[in-house]
Amino acid sequence: MIAPPRLRVLEALRHRDFRLLWAGQTVSQIGDAAFLVALGWRAFTLTHKASSLGIVLMVDALGLVATLLIGGVLADRYSRRLLMIGSDLGRAVVIAGLATVDATGHLGFGVLIAFVAFHGLGSGLFQPAFGGILPLLVEEPSLGSANALIGVSRQAAFVIGPAIAGGIYGAAGSSAIFAADAASFLVSASFLAPARPRTYEQAPVEGVRRELGAGLRYVVRVPWLWRTIATFSLGLMIAYSALQVLLPQLVAQKWHGGVGSYGLMFTLQGVGMVVGSVVLAQTAPSRRRGPLIYSLLTLNNVFGVLLGLSPWFVGGALLMIGRGFCIGFGITLWDTTVMQRVPPQMLARVISMDWFGSLGLLPAGLGIWAGLSGLASPGTLIAASSAFVGCLFLSGLADRRIRSLD
Repeated sequence: MIAPPRLRVLEALRHRDFRLLWAGQTVSQIGDAAFLVALGWRAFTLTHKASSLGIVLMVDALGLVATLLIGGVLADRYSRRLLMIGSDLGRAVVIAGLATVDATGHLGFGVLIAFVAFHGLGSGLFQPAFGGILPLLVEEPSLGSANALIGVSRQAAFVIGPAIAGGIYGAAGSSAIFAADAASFLVSASFLAPARPRTYEQAPVEGVRRELGAGLRYVVRVPWLWRTIATFSLGLMIAYSALQVLLPQLVAQKWHGGVGSYGLMFTLQGVGMVVGSVVLAQTAPSRRRGPLIYSLLTLNNVFGVLLGLSPWFVGGALLMIGRGFCIGFGITLWDTTVMQRVPPQMLARVISMDWFGSLGLLPAGLGIWAGLSGLASPGTLIAASSAFVGCLFLSGLADRRIRSLD
């Protein structure tokens, strides 16, 4: 018998196969964070238009959404490990191609868009398999730790990656960062190759359409699943999109800050998310998880209302830490609950539908708030959108099917 570590957040690291996945993903996520910085600046230098990054990110998101559902079917039908390795290798080839074209001076904005679209398609195949493989690498009591450690490495990557990108871009240009990101995919694949996930009884092969329909019917039959996915979708479209579009204006006009202040807001939110994920893993709640998730996300939107109304930058910064804590704790608990309660042979499809439902309305939300941004002050619009979404999560607490979710 191996005694569990005092820090329960580290419990998943006792599993060799998870250590391999986590190490590879940490490197890959740092590469992705650096890639986003280089991508944004390179897009701007190609067009000299502020809208360029938005277009690039939209294309990447559309590519991801386009393959998410088929990715869920494939990950429930075939080896999730091999699907992840294939996606990593495919994206390595795509980004290496982008680095080559950029280094030779032949990169145009249209070519950049094409490479980014293929990158998004590969990511859509990766995510369902990634979510579905975690329960096959650790024992069920360690799932909270595994999800928390993934969250910690993801947030740390968005601190480390941009710092690396800033140094490399100035010295060697964007092509060097693109090449480094391609190499990070290879590192991820090489770490995952020797992993040996547990096997599970797979559902019979019935064709993509039938298997996708079976996954959808499963979600519809489980009220806590479809209600939460629908609420996430509306929340991202209404409150998250409003914050993304309007926060720069709020920082500049109301708090008289600059880009440093704007960046600090997201850094502090990331700190809060790390703390929330760690606390979740340490406490490992196993009862009344539905009410806890909805209460945390209601509180997150209360902080959003106060953020929009805050007359001081310091107050807004503290509220961003609180928002991050609620998001880190709540989303990590949600991911863990889904992995524990959904049958293994259906898990990747459910995760793909969770991602698809959550992200499907996000591009529309970004466009809507860009159009509505002149209707009132940015703080008022952020507060109003957060209040509406907070009411959606609060109404979930009145649903006995949510209250009974353990």
